[in-house]
Amino acid sequence: MSYSFGMNAKLKQELSVKNFNADKRLLNVLNPFLYPISHYNSETLFNVTNILYPKPYPVMEVIDTVFYDPTNKEYYNLQSAYYSIDTLKMLTKAYDKLKSAASTADELLGFDQQELQHRILSKNVKKDSTEIIFRGAKVDPKYDDNICIFLENKTLISPVYGEDIAKQQRQSAIDRYQLLYQLPQDSLLHAFQKLDSLLERYHVESSIKPLSLTQDVFRFRNRNRDQLYQIRNNFDRNALTEKIKVLNRLFYQPKFFHPSISAIFFIVLVSTWLFGFAIFVISIYLRKPKPGILT
Repeated sequence: MSYSFGMNAKLKQELSVKNFNADKRLLNVLNPFLYPISHYNSETLFNVTNILYPKPYPVMEVIDTVFYDPTNKEYYNLQSAYYSIDTLKMLTKAYDKLKSAASTADELLGFDQQELQHRILSKNVKKDSTEIIFRGAKVDPKYDDNICIFLENKTLISPVYGEDIAKQQRQSAIDRYQLLYQLPQDSLLHAFQKLDSLLERYHVESSIKPLSLTQDVFRFRNRNRDQLYQIRNNFDRNALTEKIKVLNRLFYQPKFFHPSISAIFFIVLVSTWLFGFAIFVISIYLRKPKPGILT
């Protein structure tokens, strides 16, 4: 018990919560640059639907079936199309009036009634307002020169505790986009230098060279259609993940009692309290004056 308290106190002296959160934000921004080479072929991690910034992103994927021969349903192909996701908010009364007017008209805002209903993805009523999420314009992110594979990943190494995860994902995407397309290369170099220092402070084995890694990232950014290989980002990923998990537990889920002794501790505590209470009752009883004989 004393060891756990001492370790927790020592941790907070060496690494404050503020600095720990800053380290996690840096890791979350740089996360797509740090995967093993084989992972860049993963549709789960690297997919255009994971792009969160800039507009018109994020996008949704719509898969259509295209038949080569309408008379033969066995010969077909699946084609993917991507559309922006747009949001419209208005008062519910105004929406009802608009819906009523649209039902009597052939077209509304350039779409006929059937097309409009087809584009609506969801409707959420919140108090006196209605939020409509609908399919917007068609986009081609795979042929967008300003979108490279490093932006097709929104995962976080470790979210900052107590903050909205979706907002963290979007802010990381914004910071990453700026490092790739808006800020000078020295900004990304500086970020990798901070990463190198972070790995050293966390005692994670690493062979990352910030200058070489920066050159690799921009080379694959500019040649986005090339297969990603030979990116020099080698470090012990498992060790880093485990360190972050341990620190999260020590900061936000401290366990000062080991499971093997917690039951014994509480049994001893309750027994001691009962023993003390019994001694107190007995002492009160013994001190109580006995009735004497009047003389």
